[in-house]
Amino acid sequence: MLLPFDFQQDPYLILDFSATNPDLTTLDLTNTATFSAYVFGKMQAAGAKVGVGGYNEHRVIYRRSEHFTNTHKGGSEEPREIHLGIDFWAEVGTPVFAPLDGIVHSFQDNAHFGDYGPTIILEHATTNQPLYSLYGHLTRSSLDGLFVDKAFKAGEKLAEIGPYPENGDWPPHLHFQLMTDMLGLRGDFPGVCSLTDRARFLAICPNPNDLLGIEDL
Repeated sequence: MLLPFDFQQDPYLILDFSATNPDLTTLDLTNTATFSAYVFGKMQAAGAKVGVGGYNEHRVIYRRSEHFTNTHKGGSEEPREIHLGIDFWAEVGTPVFAPLDGIVHSFQDNAHFGDYGPTIILEHATTNQPLYSLYGHLTRSSLDGLFVDKAFKAGEKLAEIGPYPENGDWPPHLHFQLMTDMLGLRGDFPGVCSLTDRARFLAICPNPNDLLGIEDL
């Protein structure tokens, strides 16, 4: 269990943040309150307790932040628009549980507009290859008392979904991502890549729904 929702019983809404969603052409995505009202308004209208989706989605919402371009660094590389995890849009304070036994690999507060905010990465023991899981957009208090190698059992509470702006200034949600190679990084890992890098990152970021098994995702 990752979140306190039964995806076989509880209603959920698949949210589309690609260019095929006409709502996004008129929505001021740079205004987090407006963006959040849109997300939770769609969920309320659908009678859904949680919004889900996004793996390998070519999104337009990252244009709200320079964090997903390299122009603010003086670079000329293409923008990052391919989402590498699954998002779970839910109320602030929603508990997040470790879906597998694991230990804390690293954690930090990635405190930039459009970034992860408070982030935890777990390392899991597997027989075939390394496996890591990332949890982004948490409460700052979720990092309290953490230390590298701290153990969590599957089903044990790990964190809580955070509010904006402390969650990286996003509508409240959990970014959940799997990686088989950390690329030497700690406390952070790209959750979005460029079109050019899509195949390379998808090869090391498997679909989290293979673990979660949510129907229709």
